[in-house]
Amino acid sequence: MASRALTPDVYRVLFVCTGNVCRSVMAAKALDRELATAGLAAQVGSAGLRVQTPGAPADAGAAQLLAARGYDTSHVVRPFQAGMFAAHDLIVALDSNHQWVLRQLAPDPAAAAKIRLLGSFDPAAGAGWDVPDPVGGAASDYERAFGLIESALPGVIAAVREAGTGR
Repeated sequence: MASRALTPDVYRVLFVCTGNVCRSVMAAKALDRELATAGLAAQVGSAGLRVQTPGAPADAGAAQLLAARGYDTSHVVRPFQAGMFAAHDLIVALDSNHQWVLRQLAPDPAAAAKIRLLGSFDPAAGAGWDVPDPVGGAASDYERAFGLIESALPGVIAAVREAGTGR
């Protein structure tokens, strides 16, 4: 989770969305659990490109969905910072706009190569898809977003496994 200190010998995944209040939070919580279930060691965090309230908790709709599914709902909103390119091995954008912005911010081709669209990890998706922003929507909007996140997690786990976690 984002609260753990980064360890250089562990694979590091960062999910990035707009405000770091729902999509990236849900993705990080879900991947963290799935990695533990798979017996893989990796650090998972999240950040936002346009954070309005650094230090705030997750959005109420995301927290309700996570709690209903048995996830820890603790979260601290944090902005994406340029140093996160060097601190992470894989940076996962929740939609194509986030991916585009991250590529513009990447300081070099090696950093840009770390950026992937979450939907590109779903083998049935072809070029990938965007996770729609559920903020302010109905519970069904959060469920839809979480369902899309879940469908891509096997591909993310495969990427973590392929990269090796004991570096």
